[in-house]
Amino acid sequence: MSVETSAGAVGYRPSRTLPIWAEVRRQASRRRTQLGLGFMAVLPLIVLVAFEFDSGGGDDGNGGGAFGSLVDLATSGGLNFALFCLAVSAGFLLVVVVALFCGDTVASEASWGSLRYLLAVPVPRARLLAVKLIVALAYSAAALVVLTGVGLLAGTLRYGWHPLGSTVAAEIAPGPGLLRLLGIAAYLGVTMLIVAGLAFLLGTLTDAPLGAVGGAVMIWILSSILDQITALGNLRYLLPTHFSDAWQGLLSTPAQVDDLVKGAISAVAYATLCWGIAFWRFTRKDVTS
Repeated sequence: MSVETSAGAVGYRPSRTLPIWAEVRRQASRRRTQLGLGFMAVLPLIVLVAFEFDSGGGDDGNGGGAFGSLVDLATSGGLNFALFCLAVSAGFLLVVVVALFCGDTVASEASWGSLRYLLAVPVPRARLLAVKLIVALAYSAAALVVLTGVGLLAGTLRYGWHPLGSTVAAEIAPGPGLLRLLGIAAYLGVTMLIVAGLAFLLGTLTDAPLGAVGGAVMIWILSSILDQITALGNLRYLLPTHFSDAWQGLLSTPAQVDDLVKGAISAVAYATLCWGIAFWRFTRKDVTS
């Protein structure tokens, strides 16, 4: 006589299905993962080469404006160069990479028709989403680390180890400046949780990976545009991108952290809401893809 349990067949453990490391290796073999991480590593080198070829042809006064000031700071030391790379990528490139990792992970399985087979292993739906979300967030964090690390290394080798400059305050010594830079990178990582939440939610609602990725990016861009409309008043505080530039408070002396705290709370709240809806919806819908 066979022995069964209410949980299923003998020896079946939901926690043993779809191991995290198996998903890590699987995602690492995908071309979009390789290209995403690779481009984050190449971007600082592209910026470095662009600075080397800069002939100063635009030197006709203050035509560069605030951006010109950032460029001048970028070439004054490794810390400033890494900060410049983070600043120029935070508005779009980093958003796209995070949306790609988090929006494609479930939607691509549905588009390939393999999602229903994963669930038939059987992998519990909640575990499937949890594993894919953890791995997607891990690769998103890796992308940010690669960008910061390569930017810091390349900038230091080319421009030296100097204080962290700022257009709003005095220079910050290299030691504390490195901590400020890491704090800025960490805050950008927290704000990207909003993109991760939006992309992951959309990825569970559609079979089109590009729709999930593009939808998250478009929502982020739309929120950024609306945040520039001062007529909205206090309603702008509810926008997911309102505190996206709060990292600049770490460049002042002393550091201004009030908006950083508000931004972190807002990002975690938005991400938690999106992930909660994604889990609730996915565990109840019919999966036919």
